[in-house]
Amino acid sequence: MSNLVPAGGRSLAVTEDPTKKATVDYVTVMIDDQLFGIPVLQVQDVLSPQAITRIPLAPPEVAGSLNLRGRIVTAIDVRTRLGLPPRDATGRKMSVVVDMSGELYSLIVDAVGEVLTVPENAFERNLATLDPVWRKVSIGIYRLEARLLVVLDVPRLLNLKGREAA
Repeated sequence: MSNLVPAGGRSLAVTEDPTKKATVDYVTVMIDDQLFGIPVLQVQDVLSPQAITRIPLAPPEVAGSLNLRGRIVTAIDVRTRLGLPPRDATGRKMSVVVDMSGELYSLIVDAVGEVLTVPENAFERNLATLDPVWRKVSIGIYRLEARLLVVLDVPRLLNLKGREAA
């Protein structure tokens, strides 16, 4: 326990619990039956299916744009970005809105799960056996009880300049 004295002069007691482990929070999403995580601090909103306006001559992973409370948001189909087959016509899709350098992007995924809290020290670098495309847009993994959580690197996922990036 340490005592801090703020500018107001009153002493505040601060306790640090050494048994409490550092954790990280991720919004989980499903894409083609694989669990992915997006750092919770990067997520602005979660949306049900939205009307998307196609953008002529846009790369295939750019599904179009949508209007989110008066702001134009670029919609990225993460399935296409990861080189996965398109979802079937009856497949439901959701969107996770992320902010990158002041611009909003809607990441279209198959489903959005819950916020998952994992121990920071359980983080592992990408496996050598992880799909090469996934490795390029992932910062690492967590081994959960029943499955693998692949953590998306949002800036690399949104880097559409180089086709070889994904």
